[in-house]
Amino acid sequence: MTKRKSKGAYMISAVAEMYEIHPQTLRLYEREGLLKPSRTEGNTRLYTDEDLQRLEFILTLARDLSVNISGIAIILQMRERTEEMQRQIQDFVKYIQEEVLARASAAADPSRGAIVPVRRSMIAPTHTPSRKR
Repeated sequence: MTKRKSKGAYMISAVAEMYEIHPQTLRLYEREGLLKPSRTEGNTRLYTDEDLQRLEFILTLARDLSVNISGIAIILQMRERTEEMQRQIQDFVKYIQEEVLARASAAADPSRGAIVPVRRSMIAPTHTPSRKR
């Protein structure tokens, strides 16, 4: 597989030549929902660097691991779900960290963050008998 050096969009013929595949294979991958290149106003397919990374993964599955198109679709769906779950876990960890910090700072001031607010003015001082001298 050819490595890309520049950023941009590539036409189907350039992508087919770079990866030594027939343009019909790219069209098939698009029909099956494996690739989603953008389109120009003239309806020309344009493949971004992200599309090419996805294509490289697809070709690795197809060529090196002999996975069929249905299997590739399932693997890509699982990969997307895993990435989404990882994002959700990262968001959750960030939320927990923020919550722990907020509660730790609230613990430093007992009147802040108490379940039942403590009103110091309502607490009557206790009377202690004075000592005889």
